[in-house]
Amino acid sequence: MRAPLRAGLLTALTILVADQVSKWLIMEHVFRRWPPPIELTDFFNLVMVWNRGVSFGMLASDSQATRWLLVAVALLITAGLGYWLTRVERRLNALSIGLVIGGAIGNVVDRLRFGAVADFFDVHAFGYHWPAFNVADSAITVGVCLLLVDGLVERKEPSAAK
Repeated sequence: MRAPLRAGLLTALTILVADQVSKWLIMEHVFRRWPPPIELTDFFNLVMVWNRGVSFGMLASDSQATRWLLVAVALLITAGLGYWLTRVERRLNALSIGLVIGGAIGNVVDRLRFGAVADFFDVHAFGYHWPAFNVADSAITVGVCLLLVDGLVERKEPSAAK
């Protein structure tokens, strides 16, 4: 197995495990002792939000059809990213794709188990609250940003020796 592929797959697995363990700890241990919201700092709380939609709750619905459609779309995107991962040569691209794959699968697991995605990180300032998110959402965001930056930054190809 090529090194970039191995790095991407290991990243995806690490994110999936971190996401599911964090959700288990928060829901089974933290929130059973201290009901949310839990104010940790002036700008960060732990809350419990069940996201039945996509990013920021868009397309939210209690419909089972929507739930399964979102699972199917996430799995199709993950399959496409998996194929891309087998073809990348650069480690940064592999790690970025691995972040997105691990996050997407983590949220799919939630939809399959609970019917919705468990979000609990709440960042806020000046009365404005960013939509609640989780480890998987963070990994997806960082992975996509790294892919965008990589695509926008011009790389100089080494010139052939004359």
